[in-house]
Amino acid sequence: MSRSAGHLIVDTLESAGIERVYAVPGESYLDVLDGLYDADIETVVCRQEGGAGFMALAESRMTGRPGIAMVTRGPGAANAMIAVHTAWQDATALVLFVGLVPLNDRSRESFQEFSLPEWFSSTAKRVLTIDDEDRAGEITADALRIAASGRPGPVVVGLPEDVLVRLTEAPTPTLPEVAPPTPAPAVIDGLASRIAAAERPAFVLGGDGWHNGCGAELAGLAASAGVPIFCDWRAYDAIPHSSPAWAGWLGYGRADAVAAGFAEADLVIFVGCTRSDVLSDGYTIGFDAETILVSLDTEATQHAGRIDEHIIASADSFTRALTRTDAADVRDASQLRGDRTDEWMQGRADAQSRFAAHRPDAEATPENSGRAGVDLGVAFGILDDRLGGEAILSYGAGNATIWGHRFIRHERPSSLVGARNGAMGLAVPAAVAASLAYPERRAVAVCGDGDFLMNGQEIATAFAHGGSPLIIVVDNGVYGTIVSHQENHYPGRPSGTRMVNPNFAAWMSAFDLSSSGAASASKASMNGDGASVTGPTGHGERVETTEEFGPALDRALAHDGPALIHVLIDPATMPPAADETA
Repeated sequence: MSRSAGHLIVDTLESAGIERVYAVPGESYLDVLDGLYDADIETVVCRQEGGAGFMALAESRMTGRPGIAMVTRGPGAANAMIAVHTAWQDATALVLFVGLVPLNDRSRESFQEFSLPEWFSSTAKRVLTIDDEDRAGEITADALRIAASGRPGPVVVGLPEDVLVRLTEAPTPTLPEVAPPTPAPAVIDGLASRIAAAERPAFVLGGDGWHNGCGAELAGLAASAGVPIFCDWRAYDAIPHSSPAWAGWLGYGRADAVAAGFAEADLVIFVGCTRSDVLSDGYTIGFDAETILVSLDTEATQHAGRIDEHIIASADSFTRALTRTDAADVRDASQLRGDRTDEWMQGRADAQSRFAAHRPDAEATPENSGRAGVDLGVAFGILDDRLGGEAILSYGAGNATIWGHRFIRHERPSSLVGARNGAMGLAVPAAVAASLAYPERRAVAVCGDGDFLMNGQEIATAFAHGGSPLIIVVDNGVYGTIVSHQENHYPGRPSGTRMVNPNFAAWMSAFDLSSSGAASASKASMNGDGASVTGPTGHGERVETTEEFGPALDRALAHDGPALIHVLIDPATMPPAADETA
């Protein structure tokens, strides 16, 4: 069958089970857009390339499939770089397609020309360019495979404009099913003996790959064996927080008592993550323990310190091997327990439980007593009660997210998306992607005012495609994290951190799909007779006192469509202290 290279790319994505691509259109890849017109793939039209990249990253983290973003050359690729860096540091499978200048225009400083490999090779697993129309499908399939294999990460694929329209007879490639390696029984038996012999063993879970719920199975075995489970920063949806083994997360905003418990462990099994910078408090804790690394990354990228054994396995294949002696029999937890009681595990779980207990800011952090605005300790306790551990949370960067990390529990996998590299601007696009990928679940973005305006434009994407995220914007009028550092190093000399904000609630309320000329003219908003279909309106509320938050939240949760709560706090409010427990 003869078809264009651009259409072959789309057919390959469709054959691989890709359900959505996140795109900012460009004339450099028009033929791919044309192929998407007839495909069963939803083209999510985004408002900025960084937002498109973050949406693709979020979809990958939640579903286990590589996220797909499409942008144009030069300026479009530059805007998408933030998502590539995030996917690289966070080890998340992402494929970024970038339109390029025609082959004959190369190396002539033509319009929007740039060097794809020179820009991206330091932060991508592979940079590929489709220079031959007959290889368009093959290279697309390679990109999907490479992004998801080993240590997941980003792959960038260049699309020369003229190559895309060339016809090819090449067939649509089939992506092979690649089963992750399963540890040999002798390896697992040896690990079980190590755990049984240890006085203070601990698991540390992290990374992607927990979307199928295998973490709950691992947590069940760990709890029966008296082994606490810590999680890496922004990867703590790996296990249900109701598990007796749940010992808290490591990294930014963690409890001092949780970090101290991790440092006391004499055997640490890292599954899907490493002893990295953030997890180890800047390479300062957890280095003395016997260390088992469970990872598909043979190079142990990002890992610091000793490795006594490296087990090559995915989170799922390792969990199945450890929790079952064969396909039918569940492993007896006594094989891992040895002479240990539950005292070690219970102490770690109690420390996290005290840290996460709801309480007002004035109690948790006395210096916040008497501050103007909303008490975030109370507000996020209410939010946790309403969500019940079932929602998908997306987080931006900055101090405003710490209350959510501390007080909001997770009981389901695929329920947390946050940039582990600290990138700002992810919260809103990730919540939009979550509401599209899982429309039956509640998606909630938590971000500060600085983070929100970096990609808040993607609320328009939610309206255009039927998403219904709830966005919590914490407004203190400053870049709060930088203010904290500034006060530590240059006290009393604020510089470069103040902001002026609009009324975010009024902005959300201004969205009305039925009155949008652009939306009513789109194919998605027409019924079969060509008449425009009315759509949802935005619900926004501005909350200035603690008492207003609960009722405002209830109205936002009841709203059929995107909603936003603009929460005002005192600029001097600092996150709850890490050394404070109930």
